[in-house]
Amino acid sequence: MKRIINYLAIPALLVVFSACKKDNFDPPGTTFKGRITYQGQPIMVEQNQVRFQLWESGWGLYAPIDVQITQEGNFSAVLFNANYKLVIPKNEGPWMLKEAGAAKDTLLVDLKGNQILDIEVVPYYMVRNAQFSQANGRVSATVKIEKIITDANARNIESVSLYINKTTIVGSNGNMQVQRKDSTVNGATDLNNLQLSVAIPSMTPAQNYVFARVGVKIAGVEDRLYSPIQKITF
Repeated sequence: MKRIINYLAIPALLVVFSACKKDNFDPPGTTFKGRITYQGQPIMVEQNQVRFQLWESGWGLYAPIDVQITQEGNFSAVLFNANYKLVIPKNEGPWMLKEAGAAKDTLLVDLKGNQILDIEVVPYYMVRNAQFSQANGRVSATVKIEKIITDANARNIESVSLYINKTTIVGSNGNMQVQRKDSTVNGATDLNNLQLSVAIPSMTPAQNYVFARVGVKIAGVEDRLYSPIQKITF
């Protein structure tokens, strides 16, 4: 009886070893990184709140790979070598994707080894010449907001905000700010010389600096457009 059991065990072991061999795939090892840019300048957004998707066909489970964008406009992902569709979901990011002179939301990426790619987009606006200063317990900012998309795809600005935070991660989320000042934009607003000011709050533990940036909320677009972050010492 023992001999019969041993013979029966051999096929079972072969199945186990075969399954392990099939599951022993090499992990992805190709780096795909770059920036989201407009005319070579990175587009500033909120940390890990804006994403695009990579779709790879040819698999039974067809699902997107989400790639997060940093507040400086950078991205990085480790992938398999393959052909991907790069898709910006609807209303994701304060921009439109542009390829071959036409506005599109999809690019084709043929990944064969490590690749650096700047994805050129067309933002609805750009925050220009952001200047920050501090005096009398307040941080002040002066910016120019340039309208880039002026055709039928143009959108209005709902508000412009000045954010300050204790760390280098600054944005509209509650954990990305210690103070903010919102300014509603209308037809009388001078977008060439927009000025904002916010009080510096008490901080625990105390520190003699904050990090500041200006954010623009565009109508119908969830994600804000931002200026670069600047350290303010007081």
